[in-house]
Amino acid sequence: MAETIISNPLIDKLPAHLKQYIKPQNYEEYTPINQAVWRYVMRKNIVSLSKVAHDSYLNGLKKTGVSVNDIPSMYGMNRILQEIGWAAVAVDGFIPPNAFMEFQAYNILVIASDIRQLENIEYTPAPDIIHEGAGHAPIIANPDYAEYLRRFGKIGSKAISSKRDYQMYEAVRLLSILKEAPNSTQEEIIAAEQEVERLQNLPQELSEMSLIRNLHWWTVEYGLIGTVDAPKIYGAGLLSSIGESEWCMTDHVKKLPYSPEAAFQDFDITKPQPQLFVTPDFAYLSQVLEEFANTMALRTGRHKGLARLIESENLGTIELSTGLQISGIFTRMIKNEDNEVIYFQTTGPTALSHREKEIIGHGIDAHPDGFGSPLGKLKGINLAIENMSPRDLKAYDFYDGKRIEFEFESGITVEGLNITGMRNIKGELIIIRFEDCTIMYQDEFLFKPEWGTFDLAVGKEIVSAFSGPADDTSFDLVNHKISSTTVKIALTPKQQELNALYAAVRNVRNGQNTKFSLEAVFDILTESHPTDWLLSIEIYELIHHRDTEFAQQILDHLENIKNNQPKIKHLIQSGLDIIQNDLIIITS
Repeated sequence: MAETIISNPLIDKLPAHLKQYIKPQNYEEYTPINQAVWRYVMRKNIVSLSKVAHDSYLNGLKKTGVSVNDIPSMYGMNRILQEIGWAAVAVDGFIPPNAFMEFQAYNILVIASDIRQLENIEYTPAPDIIHEGAGHAPIIANPDYAEYLRRFGKIGSKAISSKRDYQMYEAVRLLSILKEAPNSTQEEIIAAEQEVERLQNLPQELSEMSLIRNLHWWTVEYGLIGTVDAPKIYGAGLLSSIGESEWCMTDHVKKLPYSPEAAFQDFDITKPQPQLFVTPDFAYLSQVLEEFANTMALRTGRHKGLARLIESENLGTIELSTGLQISGIFTRMIKNEDNEVIYFQTTGPTALSHREKEIIGHGIDAHPDGFGSPLGKLKGINLAIENMSPRDLKAYDFYDGKRIEFEFESGITVEGLNITGMRNIKGELIIIRFEDCTIMYQDEFLFKPEWGTFDLAVGKEIVSAFSGPADDTSFDLVNHKISSTTVKIALTPKQQELNALYAAVRNVRNGQNTKFSLEAVFDILTESHPTDWLLSIEIYELIHHRDTEFAQQILDHLENIKNNQPKIKHLIQSGLDIIQNDLIIITS
């Protein structure tokens, strides 16, 4: 039972390369302290966010099955999310950015199922169920926002990353794990922070993934909506941070109108944000996204798109003007004086596709060692092969079984036996296969007869370039190996005792049997765990109306903790204010 992954039809339809990131939630692993942390944050958030959050947040809590009192189970969330066309999956902390966004494209909410420690109750750089479940889930009940999120995933998953992006992902993931791991040393954390800072400071042009992640950060994670003078919160990072959700509404945080320029505003995941962006409504988010997408290689292609793929050193795809798609690791391009790509080359397994479906006979088994082809118009006739009529093709001997020699405007020459051609649904040639083929550019052999058959990719230009393969099934993508995993350690006897005390108080609240009275719990707590503050607040909540003497004892104890630990004084006072002022808590 512990290893069960709760599903729904949307999850069942996911491709295997995304399913590899899904893990069981293992609900029974949440400790009573974990449950108390969730409850405190949710109670605090509902009280404060009712004034500053977008209306969709409170309405969405009920719609998405997010409870105030209990950490949500994936089963309950999926059952309810299914009604609004979404689903949720549990993952282990950060996953690669392209995969994270691709989940969104499938209407899947990715939830890091671990929960922050009590010591990090206000904010953690690590994704956790408070951030994902209580922050992201409620807002997707708004149809306009849900469509923006889906569309963002569709576009963002195609963004091309740089080599530094991959390094940064690993560095940030490690840092977030170390900050939440109870046994991390200060030296380990400092070293991880320095590595993140080193990568951030490397002089490099921002990649597409960096730019679109900035847009994601300033909207999905840290977005405000309304007017600059009177904004409301909708970003999950703010909705799940009890400290920053209050801080961000002060004059200490600059409010700027949201625009495509936000893509060039970087962020620091470890610190409160000094400025935030305000969108007038959710529809405007989609407008900015489309403006940004028009600048991406996905829509512009050409030499800049291919250059980004080469620099990434990772699997990517180019699409030619005929619709032919080539997927592999691109390593070379030749350009003419007008910066037009006249030749491209991949190294290693390569697949050819059309309309995101691999072409039969042109998978990685057919092209295990790479693929290259010239592009452009033919010399002398100012036509690309794709634009030649049947009469043109016949006139220039583009016939099966004919030996042919021709030259591109770029000066690349092709000579060989034309075996066969392959056409797209419109009847246009997209691949021509040659035997005994020689391809020359200046004094360089781009292909020799002894290398086997040659497949010419028909196309005059590159119209699109994007991350990942055109057809997910062309490559073995179920091979992600993470360099670090979330740390789970066995509880010490002292920690087990404290959790037992939290469990006793939780049982009293739920009307269940417990072997401890609240007085006994408090006695053990003050004797053996004098620095713990959250359980005292939970006990105070249950007895403050009926036992004034006991309530005063608790208040005196909490006042002592406030004096000894001034950094958490505001947390204690916030918890007491909710109780003493009888603030209404919306439950679901």
